[in-house]
Amino acid sequence: MHYAKNIGLMFAVFLSSVLAFAADGNAQTADTIYRGGDILTMEGKSPKYVARLAVKDGKILFVGSASGSRKFIGKDTVVGGLNGRTLLPGFIDGHGHMIQFGKNLIDADLVGTPDITDLLARMKAHVAKTPPGAWIVGFGYNAKKMREARTPTIDELNQVSSDRPVMIVDSSGHLGAGNSTLFNLAGISAATPDPEGGTFSRKPGSTELLGPMEETALNAVRVRRPPFTGALADSVATGGAAAWARYGHTTAQECGVGLGNDDIDIVRNAIEKQLLPIDLYVCAKDSVTDDVINAAYAVDKAYNKTPEGTSDKLLAARPDLNKRYINRVRLGGIKFWLDGSIDTAWFTKPYTVNPPGKTGAYTGYRQIPDDVLDAAFDKYWTTNLQLNMHMNGDAAADQALNAIEKAIKKHGMSNHRPVFIHATYLRPDQIARIKAVGAIPSFLTASLPPAGDFVLKLWGPDRAARSIAAKTFLKAGLPFSFSHDAPVSPIPSVVGLVDAGVNRMSASGIVVGADERISPYDALRAVTSMAAYQIKEEKSKGTLEVGKLADLVILDQNPLRVEKTSIKSIKVFETIKEGKTVFRRSEP
Repeated sequence: MHYAKNIGLMFAVFLSSVLAFAADGNAQTADTIYRGGDILTMEGKSPKYVARLAVKDGKILFVGSASGSRKFIGKDTVVGGLNGRTLLPGFIDGHGHMIQFGKNLIDADLVGTPDITDLLARMKAHVAKTPPGAWIVGFGYNAKKMREARTPTIDELNQVSSDRPVMIVDSSGHLGAGNSTLFNLAGISAATPDPEGGTFSRKPGSTELLGPMEETALNAVRVRRPPFTGALADSVATGGAAAWARYGHTTAQECGVGLGNDDIDIVRNAIEKQLLPIDLYVCAKDSVTDDVINAAYAVDKAYNKTPEGTSDKLLAARPDLNKRYINRVRLGGIKFWLDGSIDTAWFTKPYTVNPPGKTGAYTGYRQIPDDVLDAAFDKYWTTNLQLNMHMNGDAAADQALNAIEKAIKKHGMSNHRPVFIHATYLRPDQIARIKAVGAIPSFLTASLPPAGDFVLKLWGPDRAARSIAAKTFLKAGLPFSFSHDAPVSPIPSVVGLVDAGVNRMSASGIVVGADERISPYDALRAVTSMAAYQIKEEKSKGTLEVGKLADLVILDQNPLRVEKTSIKSIKVFETIKEGKTVFRRSEP
């Protein structure tokens, strides 16, 4: 009887093992195995290569040797040759505006316009392409690089149209101008005072509007733009996502939902119609935070049957089952603008050379009062919503740090990871404070080539040399990301960010801050592993590890094996989101 019991037990164990082996065998058959090129995992502080990477059901199944990968090959496994190309984790957008970029694809392209005559010609040509009732909008000019070195006036823009609103926005997104119809529609006149943190330019010796607008003044006008609806709304999301995928992103950002009055609806439209092939991390503009949160709550209620269980309607097919995402969109944070761009950045000490039109001891603009930011940190410090703060000057960084330190004093330390967007110039004492509070900068390295010479002139060589302090952060053991802020950058190129962080070369060939240059590997970390940490998704993204999402990018060359000055020439060959190709280059 005892012997029979043992035999039965042994048989049960054997049968259980066989069934487990069979189930495991089915589970372990890869959909795809990559080989034949450099596979760079981006784990750790030094490069690590493997021979094979296997993918199943949108997640990474195996990372390792050729011999170790053989057991994952089944009859339907595709063994993909990289043909000498390089495989990396998919790029993660540290800060950008995918929805705004999608809108700009519909607007007149003013990038590279050499003078006002050409700008006006482009805008006039765009009139016929603009639907009735829509504003005539152009984006991307750079007044500093135009022959006249100024923004067009209200009278010049009246030449584009005398009865339809005309608005232009410069490449930074912080400056622009309008025609008479636009200002009349917005209720802006000679009697309108300048808002805090911005200006409406006036004609000399008069209060009459000149046309150009800066910062909060521009925001007050462009928020009135009629909404994109129907097919136009679809094309905003799909066009933006396609551009991000083309440059290797598997996670994009729209860090400023609310700059347009239709942004929330465009994002909801993308969710409802399942338009996005890649993930989108969304930040609400501070002034519309409640509206965005309410919209997010409504979406969540529509797609989640219960707070605990996620509906098959949306998330059952998502391999990571990350409930923060609904149809590839999640509300990740709130965005505050603390100061402006290069010529309106807020400093504790005056500019070395004033921008055109600025007089006296000019120190730039504060955008919001202290109590507004203090209240935001008091409210959100212990929540899952990250505060993202745009800042270029050290006075703006002081404002942010003061607000964070007040929140910590009241609520204690948290895993908030506040994001210092751009953080272009930081003093050494501020970097120590950043370390203490757990903040993370997203450095706009994309600005170094086009604007480095301008920064040297306006801010002076000392501030310029210490700007975008990536090497200093590495030495301090602190994380950071690189960002393009597209459409501030004309294209959302991530390889360009890596190149700029490595070389820091201005348009004239000057190295801006040689001591802050970093290695190509560390620059890649800033768009993969450290960027994933910034958005609190390091458990599922940013490195090639078993169990993480199969978010991948294939480059035609390895940035670690080419001349540093040629990194910018590397092309994205393929972008793969959770095992599915979302972009593949057809041309050589």
